[in-house]
Amino acid sequence: MFNDTLASAASSASSASSAASGSGDPAARRKDSLGCLSSQLQHDVELDTGEFRFYRKCTRDSDTNPVVMDGSDRGVLIGVSLKAGHRRRIYSQHRWATHEFDRDSVYVRNFADDYRAELLGGFDFVLIELSRAFVSDTCHERGGSGLAHIATVAGRKDPVLGHLAQVLALTLGAQNSAQTSASPLFIEQLGVTIGTHLFDRYGAPARGPEHGSRRLSALQEARAKDMLLARSQGNVSLEDIASACNLSRSYFIRAFRETTQRTPHQWLLERRVEEARELLKRSDRSLSEIAIACGFSDQSHFTRTFSQLVGTPPGHWRRQAKR
Repeated sequence: MFNDTLASAASSASSASSAASGSGDPAARRKDSLGCLSSQLQHDVELDTGEFRFYRKCTRDSDTNPVVMDGSDRGVLIGVSLKAGHRRRIYSQHRWATHEFDRDSVYVRNFADDYRAELLGGFDFVLIELSRAFVSDTCHERGGSGLAHIATVAGRKDPVLGHLAQVLALTLGAQNSAQTSASPLFIEQLGVTIGTHLFDRYGAPARGPEHGSRRLSALQEARAKDMLLARSQGNVSLEDIASACNLSRSYFIRAFRETTQRTPHQWLLERRVEEARELLKRSDRSLSEIAIACGFSDQSHFTRTFSQLVGTPPGHWRRQAKR
């Protein structure tokens, strides 16, 4: 699903580029799902995971691009600028206001509101769309009765989102160029992390019952770990694990972290490295064979992860262990 979506988005961008050569062609005026002219986009990548949609949008020139979108039930959009020099005029509260975007500047808008803007100059953005279901579930989990308000933001510097956007840009680039793909587990957790930061910084909590410690029960913890390990060779779905624990995906990730002091992805990597150490110590299998047997995408990924967690490359560790 991930790669198919990206391939489709890349194909759309290529078609839009061809259409732009004929100024009278209606296809040259086609808008994408965020209201931008597709023909003006140099990079147009989309990754849909269900509760989240991730985008990379980069213009090929500095033409003014008007955006007009009616309100909808799509949720919340966060845009993070990857470079300086972009400006946009946004119509709000019966007046126009111009906002400057430096690197790591963000905008946040609710799809429920009508949106009217003029995009001035070139831009390079990573965007994260949080579905209405994710927003609703997270609001109720945090405040009992939801969030009273998520601030509308334009041009505000946010180094945390800036850092996460850089990671996301690399992830989208790797997926789109058929390099080693990031795991769906990692991508889902990235979406939850961004959503959590959104609510922490820009959400005003409604009054509601206080929540105490959010930990998995012993049964939920065992079930989650069993599912992670059982499917460690393939793409594991957080949605499936959370559903088996009768929790939403975002609540499950927070509860798993509070219970184990690790995210599901971190916990799984540590278990894979533990298994690899046993194989390194007790067998003569090659590093590439051990990498695949323990669920790593390739030997390079195995060596990098092992070195980060253990402090030494697996080949060196094996020689030391067998002395």
